[in-house]
Amino acid sequence: MENNALTTETQYANIENKQIAYRKIGAGTPLILANRFRGTLDTWDPLFLDLLAKNNTVITFDYSGIGYSEGELPIDLHEVASEVTKIADYLKFDKYFVGGWSYGGLIAQYATFLYPARVLGTIVIGSNPMGKNDAPLSPLFLEKALQPTYTPEDIITLFFEPASEKSSAAGIASLQRIAQRYDESKVPVKPEILQRYFAATPQLTEDKDNFREGYKTLQTPVLAISGDNDISFAVENWFPLLKKAPTLQHIIFHAAGHAPHYQYPELATTYITTFINNTINE
Repeated sequence: MENNALTTETQYANIENKQIAYRKIGAGTPLILANRFRGTLDTWDPLFLDLLAKNNTVITFDYSGIGYSEGELPIDLHEVASEVTKIADYLKFDKYFVGGWSYGGLIAQYATFLYPARVLGTIVIGSNPMGKNDAPLSPLFLEKALQPTYTPEDIITLFFEPASEKSSAAGIASLQRIAQRYDESKVPVKPEILQRYFAATPQLTEDKDNFREGYKTLQTPVLAISGDNDISFAVENWFPLLKKAPTLQHIIFHAAGHAPHYQYPELATTYITTFINNTINE
């Protein structure tokens, strides 16, 4: 049987006496992906993963205390980011690319700044830089994102562009792909767990690590991908950094929301694969 996103087995890495769940597909350059708020191994779009796996070894995992993993989600983003490197150590990846979506995009950036000798390049999808950002989370996002379960309409509102028929149709298609391997019981719903995600907000905005300023001297290539109507992490929050961050590239998808890589899986993975290949060959 072909080893793809829908068929690959869920494996477990014993890390600090916890079973951390992960899945591994493809072959080639390692790419470790960090997930969104309330995301699990099952909430990745399998088409997006399979397209990436044509040229890379793609690793998805559940944070401690989330989805299929044991433990408790750390409220310190340094600790969450360290899980990326611990997964890499377990799989014997000395150097690797890291990617992240939404909350995972923050984790990917933290991993990049904390472990620069390990991270070859970084892909940040539907997320923002650390520090003070002018455009806040939309109240609509908070209203929808904290519901116990999502309807298809909620998915379109949260992750796509409801005003666009094309985006809405792409959202339904993505939802149908995800539904082929989806265990809703693994999605975190308890308020005390959800609060652990938001507990990191002061750490992000205060940015005592000075990571935002660190973009000026960062050597690691970073590819940011945004939708132009992201109600969670506004695309505009990247703009002040673009002339100050020499290794940062930014791609914006038109009439797209918080999940541009699910709306345009072929195009997004083409950009990502080109970015990875160019970084390796520099």
